[in-house]
Amino acid sequence: MKITDIKQQVKRQGRYSIFADSKYVFSLSENELMTSGIRIGREYTPQEFEDLKQTAVEDKAYMRAIDLLSRRMRSEWELRDYLKRKEYEPPIVDKILNMLSDKGYVDDFKFAEAWVRNRRLLKATSQRKLSMELKQKHVAEDVIAAALSGDETNEQDVLKGVIAKKRTQTRYQDEQKLMAYLLRQGFNYGDIKDALDQE
Repeated sequence: MKITDIKQQVKRQGRYSIFADSKYVFSLSENELMTSGIRIGREYTPQEFEDLKQTAVEDKAYMRAIDLLSRRMRSEWELRDYLKRKEYEPPIVDKILNMLSDKGYVDDFKFAEAWVRNRRLLKATSQRKLSMELKQKHVAEDVIAAALSGDETNEQDVLKGVIAKKRTQTRYQDEQKLMAYLLRQGFNYGDIKDALDQE
């Protein structure tokens, strides 16, 4: 097959449509286009062309994963689940995750550390709740424990802050409702009782 045209895509900057024998066949990122050496007029055997198509599939999966990571860090499981939902075959998913891992883009420990740090900035919450959230992202328990061990936030101060904030709301004047809320946030029953007694 002969490459007859290469056109930059209008909607996706940095991606190029490849045409063979005057028909669209696949697209590549700018980086992959340069690496592959594809150019107009070049001819490929059927096997070489199949290899190119496979490269295009992997390239698209990789760029999708990068796009997802550009919005926020993700756990390895989140990326794996995303690529599965995009219907990529397991060998391709593994290959993409290995590539991302080699470049330091996928690291569950860094992800867990960032998750704890960001959640601390955004909302007063307990370590138990943070641990539960990370478990939902399928982060390993030893990784969660290591990330939380670096969290120097005083849990008692956080609890007192949440109580003070919730006491300004009418519904949380009721002790039972406030206690139920705090338990849902992952705070320890004994700590809640002590904090309420000290009010």
